[in-house]
Amino acid sequence: MKKNNPTLGIILLVIGGILLYNNFFHTNLFSMAYMWPMFVLGLGLVFELNYFTTNKAPGLLVPGGILTSLGLLFFFETFTHWRFSEMTWPIYPLAVAVGLFQLYLFSGRPKGLLVPVGILTAIGGSSFAIMFINRFTSFAAHNLYVPVILIILGVFFIFGRSEKKGEF
Repeated sequence: MKKNNPTLGIILLVIGGILLYNNFFHTNLFSMAYMWPMFVLGLGLVFELNYFTTNKAPGLLVPGGILTSLGLLFFFETFTHWRFSEMTWPIYPLAVAVGLFQLYLFSGRPKGLLVPVGILTAIGGSSFAIMFINRFTSFAAHNLYVPVILIILGVFFIFGRSEKKGEF
């Protein structure tokens, strides 16, 4: 009989670490207040595992991808007390894109699925980009934009490549 089991050892280490964290910081990480995303994540993983173990019904990947993505997001939001929810909302359309992209990858690659995947990814990605630009511009002085843009354009026109080969 094999005496060492690394999987069981890792599970015991994680549970022991969580219990130790609970004792030191007076929290209860095993309460429903923290563990409810496990149900969303678990259901998503059930859909995913059901497809990957049987290789039948690739449509299971759509809810699997959505619920798995949202379960991970809900864990993050729960442990950060929803402080970042105003910045993480674009993950909701991206979660749908994940599910549809998985369906595209594992169901014969129907090109029609790339249209909603692209649209949802563009919505989520551009929303993240706009939020980060807004965060950056809120720190920068607004009266610096025009001079900085003019300087960058001037440098581009001075040092940019010309049409003729060999000239700068």
